[in-house]
Amino acid sequence: MRILLVEDDSLLGDGIHAGLKLADYAVDWVQDGEMARLALLDHEYDACILDLGLPKRDGISVLTEIRGRGKQLPVIILTARDTSADKISGLDAGADDYLTKPFDLPELLARLRALI
Repeated sequence: MRILLVEDDSLLGDGIHAGLKLADYAVDWVQDGEMARLALLDHEYDACILDLGLPKRDGISVLTEIRGRGKQLPVIILTARDTSADKISGLDAGADDYLTKPFDLPELLARLRALI
């Protein structure tokens, strides 16, 4: 299974990347919204873990564009934005799940398994 991880925080991204690899996922990790958009248009992934607060392009606009292009891969939003309005906005934009930071890696992995 190939996962796209979109996280701009290097320390957090490194930890998630390591955890996904230990769980036997192949992982591509990008740190800004434009690289995420390009990766999702150019490659096939089994799922995407997407932060919202990204440099160059925010996660919602990335998600809106890929859904508009017909990409149906499972997307888990992983963000510090925790209001009901944020969650509704993310899910309405096409996310399959929404998890707020801080989070437990085993829960993220369980949600990923459930979607895949």
